[in-house]
Amino acid sequence: MDVNGTVAEGFEPVRDAFVRNFEALGDRGAAVAVYRDGHKVVDLWGGTKDVDGTAPWERGTAQVVRSATKGVAAAVLLLLHQRGQLDLDAPVGHYWPEFKARGKERVLVRHVLDHRAGLPVLDRPLTPQEALDPLRGPEALAGQAPAWEPGTDHGYHALTYGWLVDELVRRVTGQGTGQWLASQVTGPLGLDVWLGLPESEAARVGRVGRVEGAEPTGGLRARPKRSVTAAYEDPASLTRRAFAAISPFPDQNDPAYRATALPATNAIATADGLARFYATLIGDTAGTGRLFTPETVELARAEESAGPDRVLVVGTRFGLGYMLHGSASPLLTPGSFGHPGRGGALGFADPETGIAFGYVTNGFRKTVTADPRAQGLVRAVRGVLDL
Repeated sequence: MDVNGTVAEGFEPVRDAFVRNFEALGDRGAAVAVYRDGHKVVDLWGGTKDVDGTAPWERGTAQVVRSATKGVAAAVLLLLHQRGQLDLDAPVGHYWPEFKARGKERVLVRHVLDHRAGLPVLDRPLTPQEALDPLRGPEALAGQAPAWEPGTDHGYHALTYGWLVDELVRRVTGQGTGQWLASQVTGPLGLDVWLGLPESEAARVGRVGRVEGAEPTGGLRARPKRSVTAAYEDPASLTRRAFAAISPFPDQNDPAYRATALPATNAIATADGLARFYATLIGDTAGTGRLFTPETVELARAEESAGPDRVLVVGTRFGLGYMLHGSASPLLTPGSFGHPGRGGALGFADPETGIAFGYVTNGFRKTVTADPRAQGLVRAVRGVLDL
C-alpha cells in the first residue's frame, strides 16, 4: 500500500496501523493526523479520493465526517457560553420562545448538549428536500412533544441534535452554526473544516460510500447484541426513528447536501483540520492560542449522561456535546473527549497527554460509534505513549 505523509520518530506504529486498515479492514481512501502539545506528529494519507474512483487521495483531500460533526458544533455553544452570550442552565425557550410548546418548558440548553432533551425523534420525519431548509427542522422540533421527561434520562439525538444547536446559535448570534464557525473559528485559524461547504472548496471533497472489511472488534460490532439488532430493525423503536428523522437519508455526495449546514451530520473536514481543531480546543497550536479555557474543557468532558442509552441501546457517556471514553466509544484515556462519525470518522482531544486526533475516510462501514479502523489507530497511539 502506497502511503504518503510523515510520522515523528516513535510514532511509526501509527503508520503500520494505517497501512493495515487498507490491507485488512477495507479502507479505500483515508487520512489520519495526530497533534501532541500543539505539534503535528502524524500526517498520513493514502488510497483514492473517491470510494469508487481511481484518482489518488492528495494532501488536503476532505470528506464528510457524519456525526463527528457534533463535536465541532458543540464547540460553538460552549464558546458562546464562554463569552457570556449563552447560559447553559437557561431554558431553551428563553432564547427560542416557540420551543416551549408541548411540555418542553423545562428543557435546558445543557440538555441539548448532553442528549437529555427527550427529542431524538420527529412524529413526521423531514424529507431530504425539507432538511436542506434551515428553518424546517427547528419548526418541527418546536412542535414536537418529548419522548421522555426532559432531563431525566439520555438518548442519542442522532439528527435532531443539529437543529437544536443551530436554532440556539441563530437566536443568540443571528447566524447559523456554519456561518458563525467560519467567521469566528475555522476561518481565522485556517482550519480545513466546513459546515456548509463553499463552492470554492468542492473540488477537494471525495465521494463517499459503503465498504466491507474484516469484522470489527470493539464498540457496536457488525454482530451486535440481539437487543441492539432488534432496535435497529423495529420501525417503531426510538433507535430506528432517531436515525430516520430525515427519511430517506440524503445523498451525502449531493452538492446541495454538502453546501447546507446540518450541525449533526454533514461537516466536511480533512484529517488535519479535524485534529488541529481539537488541538486548538486544548492548547496553543502554532501560535494561534487556545479556543477553550481550562474551565470550558472541563465542561466539555465532565460526565453529564451515562448508562443505557435509550436510542443506541448500549451504555454511552456524554459530556456537554462530546462523547466520553467508554466501552461504546473508546478514545485514548478516561479524560478524552470527542465524537465519532457513524461508519468511520473520529476526532478527539486528550488534555492530559496533549494528544489531538483526526481520522477521515471515504469508506463507511456498519459501525456506529467505534469503527475498527479508527480504533486500530487509537490503539497505536496509546501504545506509542505506553498508556
